[in-house]
Amino acid sequence: MTRTLEYARIRLNKLAEELRHLPRTFALVRKASGHLTTLWGLLLVAQGLLPVATVYLTRAIVNSLVSAIRSGGQWNALRPVIVLAAWIGAVVLATQLLRGLTTWVRTAQSEMVRDYLAGLIQKKSLEVDLAFYDSSDFYDHLHRARWEATHRPIELLEGLGLLLQGSITLVAIVAILIPFGPLPPLGLLLSTGPALYVVVKMAYRRHCWNQSTTIDNRRAWYYDTLLTDGESAAEMRLFDLGGHFSQAFQKVRLRLRQERLGLARQESVSELWAGAVALLILAATMAWMVLRAIRGLVSLGDLALFYQAYNQGFGLSRTLLDNLGKLYENSLFLGNLFEFLDLKPQVVSSPRARSLPSPLRSGLKFESVNFHYPGSNRPVLRDFSLDVQPGQMVALVGPNGTGKSTLIKLLCRFYDPDSGSISLDGVPLRELSISELRRSMTVFFQQPVHYNDTVAANIRLGDLRLTDSEFSSALENSAEVCGLDEIVARLPNDYDTELGRDFLDGTELSVGEWQRLGLVRATVRQAQILILDEPTSAMDPWAELKWAERLREIAADRITILITHRFTTAMFADVIHVMSEGHIVESGSHAQLLAKGGVYAEGWASRAKV
Repeated sequence: MTRTLEYARIRLNKLAEELRHLPRTFALVRKASGHLTTLWGLLLVAQGLLPVATVYLTRAIVNSLVSAIRSGGQWNALRPVIVLAAWIGAVVLATQLLRGLTTWVRTAQSEMVRDYLAGLIQKKSLEVDLAFYDSSDFYDHLHRARWEATHRPIELLEGLGLLLQGSITLVAIVAILIPFGPLPPLGLLLSTGPALYVVVKMAYRRHCWNQSTTIDNRRAWYYDTLLTDGESAAEMRLFDLGGHFSQAFQKVRLRLRQERLGLARQESVSELWAGAVALLILAATMAWMVLRAIRGLVSLGDLALFYQAYNQGFGLSRTLLDNLGKLYENSLFLGNLFEFLDLKPQVVSSPRARSLPSPLRSGLKFESVNFHYPGSNRPVLRDFSLDVQPGQMVALVGPNGTGKSTLIKLLCRFYDPDSGSISLDGVPLRELSISELRRSMTVFFQQPVHYNDTVAANIRLGDLRLTDSEFSSALENSAEVCGLDEIVARLPNDYDTELGRDFLDGTELSVGEWQRLGLVRATVRQAQILILDEPTSAMDPWAELKWAERLREIAADRITILITHRFTTAMFADVIHVMSEGHIVESGSHAQLLAKGGVYAEGWASRAKV
């Protein structure tokens, strides 16, 4: 018994601790739904008091009926019965009207809260450092936040409403029972004790189980995505992988389902004995009241009132406990949401950010930069140094894993180096505004995003600040240089052709065509720094040569960094830097490096033999 009481005390303390999220949740709901929250609260108070009015009216109408029967049905005795019946009808009608209005208000609130939270999660996902995406723990946080944001706040909102409404009714009912002595209200309250213990205990267990199975749930989602996503559809069929991943999905789901059913079984057993104890307490109290009525100590109206009050009180107490349990459980899960929303980025703008020089004069400089990715002990860059002047085009070549693409992430300040410095015109990147820094550059990433929209809309995403005339001019020039104009000419609606098949019956482009579109999107932005990561990887040799010859038109007087595995693309750069194990091992023009007979020359010779 002592251990049980101690466990109950611990759980109640845990309940109080976790319910700390309620003020923040209420503030969130208030901010999302505005004055609807106030209206919702008023409606709940009104609905909480109406059942009490019904209880009072029940006693009055029973006593009036007794008087009418004793009078032989005289009109003067029947008139109060009719009036009271009308009042009961009015209360029932008001209850129905308020219930309908509350449903509409709650639905409107739910939609507003859902959209508001989606916006918060999206904003935080864009705000956090790119390093977070290198961590599986971040994906656990994101999974729980996104999954629970779709329904937890709404459930919490409903739970809060029902708890408030039921509490008002229960307090009023207890007040009604007090004149009958201390035993009825005490019995009603005692009957809730076992159920409270079960509710808190099982809510905590469900929360712990859901926390512990986050990875399994994510894995099930992953298998389901592989089986249903268009990107993996070809390999699923070619290698006959459907059965393999379907079995893997079912195996994970079977384990989750069995564990969940085990929890449900424990909950059912616990609720059964808690309900039995509560029923014994309430039966004893009701028997005591019936004995008093038999002895003439209370009227039939009092007995009817007591029955109504106790019946409603018993049902309300169980409903309140269920709502309290859901409130507790939802509060536990909202802790995950708030934990995600409280993540703080480490790569931020300096409070005293300096302006970026424009135009750049001395250019870009990496000085003795060392870097490794969070969670990894393997250095990606080792004492890396590089100078690029305005108007100069440099190419970085070397095997995979030598840190070429990492330079882009450091230059964009997606990460900060472990040591060393990166500067523009002598100003360290850490001292610049991040938004201004990123605005000063444009990047063609190795795997450009395929947006399901028109060709023109896809390209315009490269610089949303351009006016229509500026965009038209930049588009015409970039599309011609990148060879996209020839591709667009073959499309059914030119630049208004819908691309992708996710939402519309659009046109799908080949990998090389998507690459051309991505190049145009990157180059329409008139930025001082142009970075191209494997821009010709999906081009055929003829297209590559034609594009590389016109690369100077794109580069103009910008700082241009070209990352490529293709020597036939790199050869057009002013300076080629050969990277190995995170640092530069050779530098020079194409002709100079061939004359040296080093690593670059060996690679060129190997290419020629193929």
